[in-house]
Amino acid sequence: MSREELFKNIAVQNDRKIVLVVLDGLGGLPVAGLSELETAKTPNLDSLAARSELGLSHPVGIGITPGSGPAHLSLFGYDPLRYDIGRGILEALGIGVEVGAGEVTCRGNFATISDGLVSDRRAGRISSERNSEIIVFLKDKIKEIDGVKISLYSGEEHRFVLVLQGQGLDDRIADVDPGIVGKPVPDAAAEFESGHKTARVVNEFVVRARDLLASFHPVNGVLLRGFAKSPDIPSMAELFKLRPAAIATYPMYRGLARLVGMTVLPTGKTMAAEIETLRQHYGDFDFFFLHVKKTDSWGEDGNFDAKVKVIEEFDTLLPEITALNPDVLVVTGDHSTPAQLAGHSWHPNPVLLHSPFVRPKPEASAGFGESACAVGTLGFFQAVDLMPLMLANALKLKKYGA
Repeated sequence: MSREELFKNIAVQNDRKIVLVVLDGLGGLPVAGLSELETAKTPNLDSLAARSELGLSHPVGIGITPGSGPAHLSLFGYDPLRYDIGRGILEALGIGVEVGAGEVTCRGNFATISDGLVSDRRAGRISSERNSEIIVFLKDKIKEIDGVKISLYSGEEHRFVLVLQGQGLDDRIADVDPGIVGKPVPDAAAEFESGHKTARVVNEFVVRARDLLASFHPVNGVLLRGFAKSPDIPSMAELFKLRPAAIATYPMYRGLARLVGMTVLPTGKTMAAEIETLRQHYGDFDFFFLHVKKTDSWGEDGNFDAKVKVIEEFDTLLPEITALNPDVLVVTGDHSTPAQLAGHSWHPNPVLLHSPFVRPKPEASAGFGESACAVGTLGFFQAVDLMPLMLANALKLKKYGA
């Protein structure tokens, strides 16, 4: 019996509520002896931790640094090694783009190129308004390449989506993004012969865009990654008999939520607005995914203090969530983003799980942080196993076997 068949057989519906809060990139590394989470003043999280089960989760596997897509899929109960989903489709779905069969999507970054090398992968995090202006300009100039229709869509800040529509397209294309600064932009390379046409179109797009963007400083180039077609994946309703909803401000996370069958709720840009959205819709669903992005953003920027402040801001708002009295409340990250590394890392994520049926340990009185989680009841576990833990604590799983 597969994992999917198991849950289809033992999952049950009831009215108990699960709230999964994901502070993106929550895990960190110590500076002056303490990580960002341990440095932050979090009296509400610390109090909740003393009455909860704590642990550390590996999003994909020990030593594996995950992208946001597989890391979130794990939290939603999907094996990220089985469901390898490109970032492009997530970004496209997240901004409401309808992707047809055979079409190839990818996520784009507007970037700054200096002397042939990438000097800023995000072009100073340009405003979303400036992004829209650039996309309107490019859409008028690049409409078709080699018989393939080119469609462009604005995302948040420096992000955009590219969709290719035509015959004989293949999404097995290497990223046109070195991933770090100080390196040249690589050419698109097909993994198989069937992808040569797609790679050729992508390379031509990159060259044309670079020429056209010369007057849009600090934007003068594009990076492309996560080439993907629309995948076949079961919904959370099918697998877990849940009525799930997502509250997220960034397109990629809305796209991932939509991909697994969550209802994506319109919300404001602040944490307070997201929590108000949770409150307004609390009676409509039994599973809520609430996503906070800025912990990850500041971690990627290497800004330890700013990441600390985001965690502290969330802590002040936590009582508004606990006041709803969810049957299961989880606070965790999708992956670690230590400011010390200014990027995602392989370090396991802090996990706090609260329900009436937990077994807290005295070590939890140390508060919510990596060190306390390392000796918590849950120990070290795979993030894909967090979903069955949430379901079990919500009494949403039947006994397996006689």
